[in-house]
Amino acid sequence: MQPKVKLLAFDTSAAHCAAALLLGDRIVTRVDKMAKGQAEHLMPMLEKMLHDEGINWCDLDGIGVSVGPGNFTGIRIAVSAARGLALGLGKPAIGVNGFEARALGQERPFTATIPAPRGQSYQQTFNIDGMTTDPVQVPLEAGPQTAAADLIAATAKIAASKLGADTTRPTPLYIRSADAAPPRDPAPLLLP
Repeated sequence: MQPKVKLLAFDTSAAHCAAALLLGDRIVTRVDKMAKGQAEHLMPMLEKMLHDEGINWCDLDGIGVSVGPGNFTGIRIAVSAARGLALGLGKPAIGVNGFEARALGQERPFTATIPAPRGQSYQQTFNIDGMTTDPVQVPLEAGPQTAAADLIAATAKIAASKLGADTTRPTPLYIRSADAAPPRDPAPLLLP
């Protein structure tokens, strides 16, 4: 990681809008709890964070984004915003999954647990040798709960550590299929 890196990270994968602004050794976080409306709330929230710290978008070295798992629509909001900002600013966008954020600084082996809908949870184990298991969905297991502010701070730190590495564009991490299904009715006939 560069010594004076400036990186903005954000997450909308749960019932919140969370953001972290990493300014060298200092990190500023903000978590706004909300069940819906993240798409409309995210950009003004990020603008205010930058403004409050006297930072412009062009001053950033990169964008970090939580890629899930979590709420299907929320993940898409954050990933789309990160990719759009990266393209517009000419800066790298780096995806960090929720398992990585929970495992940061934990002694290995460590099993990261993320609450999921309908009495389920998602898990991934980080082994001593640095390898990980594939993420799985299991019946709800109580794991250590990590505050949203700590998770978004970890996301920013991990993204900053990956700056300069050859990374792919952020893509959503889904453990299970979306609840929405295509309509059963046939598509309407289009007349010439």
